[in-house]
Amino acid sequence: MATYCLTVARLQLALGQGARRFHVAAALNAKAKVSMSRFEPNSYINYDMLRSNIDIVRKRLNRPLTLSEKIVYGHLDDPAGQEIVRGRTYLRLRPDRVAMQDATAQMAMLQFISSGLPKVAVPSTIHCDHLIEAQIGGAQDLQRAKEVNHEVYNFLASAGAKYGVGFWKPGSGIIHQIILENYAYPGVMLIGTDSHTPNGGGLGCICIGVGGADAVDVMAGIPWELKCPNVIGVKLTGTLSGWTSPKDVILKVAGILTVKGGTGAIVEYHGPGVDSISCTGMATICNMGAEIGATTSVFPFNHRMKTYLEKTGRGEIAALANENQDLLVPDSGCHYDQIIEINLSELKPHINGPFTPDLAHPVSDIGSVAEKNGWPLDVKVGLIGSCTNSSYEDMGRAASLAKQALDKGLKCKAQFTVTPGSEQIRATIERDGYAKLLRDVGGVVLANACGPCIGQWDRRDVKKGEKNTIVTSFNRNFTARNDANPATHAFVTSPEIVTALAIAGTLKFNPETDFLTAPNGEKFKLVPPTGDELPARDFDPGQDTYQHPPPDGSGLKVDVNPQSNRLQLLEPFDRWSGNDLEDLRVLIKVKGKCTTDHISAAGPWLKFRGHLDNISNNLLIGAVNIENDAVNKIRNLLTGEFGGVPDVARHYKKHNVSWVVVGDENYGEGSSREHAALEPRHLGGRAIIVKSFARIHETNLKKQGLLPLTFSNPADYDKIRPDDKISIVGLKSFAPGKPLKAVIKHSDGSSETIELNHTFNETQIEWFQAGSALNRMKALQK
Repeated sequence: MATYCLTVARLQLALGQGARRFHVAAALNAKAKVSMSRFEPNSYINYDMLRSNIDIVRKRLNRPLTLSEKIVYGHLDDPAGQEIVRGRTYLRLRPDRVAMQDATAQMAMLQFISSGLPKVAVPSTIHCDHLIEAQIGGAQDLQRAKEVNHEVYNFLASAGAKYGVGFWKPGSGIIHQIILENYAYPGVMLIGTDSHTPNGGGLGCICIGVGGADAVDVMAGIPWELKCPNVIGVKLTGTLSGWTSPKDVILKVAGILTVKGGTGAIVEYHGPGVDSISCTGMATICNMGAEIGATTSVFPFNHRMKTYLEKTGRGEIAALANENQDLLVPDSGCHYDQIIEINLSELKPHINGPFTPDLAHPVSDIGSVAEKNGWPLDVKVGLIGSCTNSSYEDMGRAASLAKQALDKGLKCKAQFTVTPGSEQIRATIERDGYAKLLRDVGGVVLANACGPCIGQWDRRDVKKGEKNTIVTSFNRNFTARNDANPATHAFVTSPEIVTALAIAGTLKFNPETDFLTAPNGEKFKLVPPTGDELPARDFDPGQDTYQHPPPDGSGLKVDVNPQSNRLQLLEPFDRWSGNDLEDLRVLIKVKGKCTTDHISAAGPWLKFRGHLDNISNNLLIGAVNIENDAVNKIRNLLTGEFGGVPDVARHYKKHNVSWVVVGDENYGEGSSREHAALEPRHLGGRAIIVKSFARIHETNLKKQGLLPLTFSNPADYDKIRPDDKISIVGLKSFAPGKPLKAVIKHSDGSSETIELNHTFNETQIEWFQAGSALNRMKALQK
């Protein structure tokens, strides 16, 4: 079969490896109103290679394949020899590209610099979206961010130029929206250093969130490991209509599967209902799949994706995908490990929360549920946008409600903010009048960035500790995530429901049945929202905010000031001593939910993401200590005094005392941030012992040379006391599938032994023995 090359040259591997690989990258469309420089000139799309690999695997497995399996197995490093068992074996994969947001890119690039490699081996990009704080409005906030973060932006831009990484400047937009508009294509495999990377599944891609060390592997040209995922099928029937939106699909699924129900699995949507969802709506659903712990989510290629590709200047890829559609849909008769069925015609608008994204309620019930639970009914702030819901369609549907209110003389009772997902979206909604409508109804248009969704919000309307309610179209609503106030009750819903509730000002308002009152006393109902899927005219690209790396950056220099409090070159972690880990102290025994927000808070701490020692001062400051139900107050077992978690950890490290953390279920849920693994390693941690882990965090811990271990019997969690000493034994014969043991020594002189499970394979055990995956990579270069 013919090879479909969109350009003439192929990216050479930085390590000079000749392994089979292929890249699904941008089509050069002369008619596209986008900057051509953002597209890699030496990348190409090759469905023939994908087809060849899929055919090899299908013959080996002798069964129909799901779409997820086609794309994942189609990227195997060795499709002929790789052992493939869902949920058990580790796959060695060759992803097509890497994307990094600025908060995680700092540590990823610092690790890549430490690797000693001259240039990235696959197309890679950095996106400046996390460090812009929402305060006044888009233009002012962006300018302030450029000034405050100048050192970091300069580091990322110069590192990108030196090592061959594209750089999207601050103001470009949110990483996942930029990927959807430029780099996501049916059949591509992309990894990104952000947990909501699965957003790209809305364009038929396998896009997976990872930590920075995983990104370094791929950028180095090393096969990337992923445990072979199970596949959960979600069959959609019926048609979306009225107030029900794509967001309601994932809000419903989150209620069914909970925050850990998708762990170790890809969620694959299929069925006749898929065609009633826009491409960006499918992206919304895949984006928030991170909240159920899924490895990623994906939709099959259809005409909605084809139209989106054409509208965003990628007509050639749309045509090629159409020719190869059999590769981009599941085989008839394929097997799913679990099936969920949702009739879109019967699905009602949902709102999830507070404090967890899987607490699902129909909008019609939320008022009474809130009254029963004592949740504040008044909506203080409504926030639309974010990487999950900032498409042209989202903004149009919200604007249609704003217009209805304005026509009746009403404005929002609550504060109202709007976050465009990209410069292209911002420019287009400004041109088409949506932004004006949203401003006129009371909204403030923020910068094209993450903003309040990740805690970058200088909120001043309530005091810390004041109980209040906000509603957002974001994806995550953990305690204190958005505004650092643990008393804020955050609810997640669709942009249209947020807009309606912001206009009404109360959770008790059900837009499907309830009336609003105009200033003249007229009672009226909001008509269900409407909005064009895509602009009638082409997208307005806005300002060009992309910096392409030079052909040869080897002569460039990346400076890191040794006196900087924001950037710090990395020192290698110590190797394993070769002995069992004896008499480890329990730094903290965590009670209940412990997300990566609890382990390594964001918000004001984002400014230290490139300085490991400084950011380690937020280690576990949000976790609840079971000893006293307090936050950031633990007993120093060397002094007997209580102190903050990072302070006690530093004291232990100074006195050569290693320690463990003991935790509950789904430890490390949430963001992909590897700082939650780097910090405990930096401050002397050796193991994290819990009932269960979230996928990304468990891998991040392994990458940094820590031992993520789970209780063989979850009830053994109760056996460990905060003042125990724990020895982890069996490390001299550490092997895949072979449990380790923990000897627990109590302060009363008694002891007991428990069994600890792990998921290490042989390669990962080498990471532990070398002290980190990065140490192991460097050793292999010698």
